[in-house]
Amino acid sequence: MRQSKLQKLILISILAALSFILMLLQFPIPFIPPFLTVDLSDIPAFIGFILLGGIAGSLIIILKIVLYGLLMASEPIGPLANLLAAFSLLLPIYFMYIRSKTKKSLIAGFVIGTLTLTIMMAVLNYFVLLPMYGLIIDHTDLIANIRAVVTAGIIPFNIIKGIIVCLVAYLIYTKLIPKLENLMR
Repeated sequence: MRQSKLQKLILISILAALSFILMLLQFPIPFIPPFLTVDLSDIPAFIGFILLGGIAGSLIIILKIVLYGLLMASEPIGPLANLLAAFSLLLPIYFMYIRSKTKKSLIAGFVIGTLTLTIMMAVLNYFVLLPMYGLIIDHTDLIANIRAVVTAGIIPFNIIKGIIVCLVAYLIYTKLIPKLENLMR
């Protein structure tokens, strides 16, 4: 049985809501600056990418950020950074996976996605995000020490975050995705 547009829309909405809830459950990583926290909000978007495709996965990310921005954010830089990080990690995973839809292509996507996340967020934080954040909250010491923050904080954080999210995504892929695919048929 083919999925109706309404069923897809409902699944996208449920995954976006779950993604928003998971975004609220953040945890720090020891020895990393405390303003950098990991959440598993990319996992529902990963499910959306795998089950429904690129547009659905992208919508889940965007809806999560819109919800978070409207309901929780006190400043725009954090949600913007989360949006950019989610796309930096998940798009390479998706594009590698759709080539052959194998575990090997998925793992290659995890590696490329984590590297893309790390490089993109290092560059964006160095040139755009941290300077904007420093201006908004008047943290001149943050701007003065931006190279140290990026090399000692942002880069290791994104490597660790990528590994954590990819490990959970792999478990979801092996245990949950086959069951969800059967339900959707």
